[in-house]
Amino acid sequence: MALPPLNPHAAAPELPRPLAGVKVLDLSRVLAGPWAGQILADYGADVIKVERPGSGDDTRAWGPPWWGEGSERVAAYFLCANRGKRSVTIDIASPEGIQQVRELAREADVLIENYKVGQLAKYGLDAPNLQAINPGLIYCSITGYGQTGPLSHKAGYDFAIQAEAGLMSITGNKGEEPQKVGVAVTDLMTGVYAATAILAALHERQRTGRGRVLDASLFDVQVAMLANQASNQLIGQTRPTRMGNAHPNIVPYQVFPTRDGHMVLAVGNDGQFTRFCEAAGHPAVARDARFSTNPARVEHRQTLVPLITGWTLTRDTADWVALLDRAAVPCSPILDVAQVLEHPQVAARGMVLPRHNGPHGPTPPMVAHPVLMDGQRPTAQRPPPVLGQDRAGWTNPPTG
Repeated sequence: MALPPLNPHAAAPELPRPLAGVKVLDLSRVLAGPWAGQILADYGADVIKVERPGSGDDTRAWGPPWWGEGSERVAAYFLCANRGKRSVTIDIASPEGIQQVRELAREADVLIENYKVGQLAKYGLDAPNLQAINPGLIYCSITGYGQTGPLSHKAGYDFAIQAEAGLMSITGNKGEEPQKVGVAVTDLMTGVYAATAILAALHERQRTGRGRVLDASLFDVQVAMLANQASNQLIGQTRPTRMGNAHPNIVPYQVFPTRDGHMVLAVGNDGQFTRFCEAAGHPAVARDARFSTNPARVEHRQTLVPLITGWTLTRDTADWVALLDRAAVPCSPILDVAQVLEHPQVAARGMVLPRHNGPHGPTPPMVAHPVLMDGQRPTAQRPPPVLGQDRAGWTNPPTG
């Protein structure tokens, strides 16, 4: 007898679930693909995560720290990108496993994978083969360098992509070692771009009934993420370099020392600069022709920044933040991660989901989905799955 399908409204009917009824087959691991799958799960999709028997997703072992005990112990890293999913273990290199994936793909709306180019074709699990049995399937491949081009054969790692696609050349202090960003930002943004492309394809399929083949690469995403820095090079032919915390196009827009630490001053226009100078007790500086406009301030950066540094060293960070907030001048303290997660704004916005015992078992503390829908967060209530806890089928409810 067939069991009833997963009801994405059952756990929390008050939460928005715009993708209720959408079936996602997630063959990806580590971060970029799972991040895309988690976004879709947060929006209400039924996501089945296919993992290797025995070990599962690589990040299950990327600890400490750990959540859980014994055989169900899992690294905190895994938890950040797999909320709301079901887990099945399938050996896709075996004939039985290949058939299981094909059966799941036949019923899926979306498939996400991040295998090396051509690897799934060896098993008949590539886009042409699966779309032959499911023409409406949206097949999203996430790779390091894309399906084409001279580097398409290479595996993709966020750190390496940050280096090869330009981000590290503009991150760090001038004259010092290039730096990567403190989180795997290229992986994360690739996951976001993949999710938006999937949503666009789902919208289009309502008209055409046809799926799409999506080719998302970390390299392409990182090149796109160069944003104004790439535009500066293309338009100005001035090669961007490492500038520490300074901005290539805006001044003053960087970290400044204070009497008890540091702060970020982010003056975005001439009006803000005028108000900053007035609040600091130096209104005449805003009228100086060298500093009255942003282009002039960029030109005279080497004169202005030491001048402002002399001002900022006269007050504590908290005093500057309070003073400049009243003057509507963007200014912030520099907080560590623990301070951020305990911040009253984070609490007010409900961005931390506390540890609790939910209808699907113990749920670890997690960061919530960042977008509100009609004032509510579409965050999946199901905790990240125990490896292989579910049976391989859309009509079978999860066992965990």
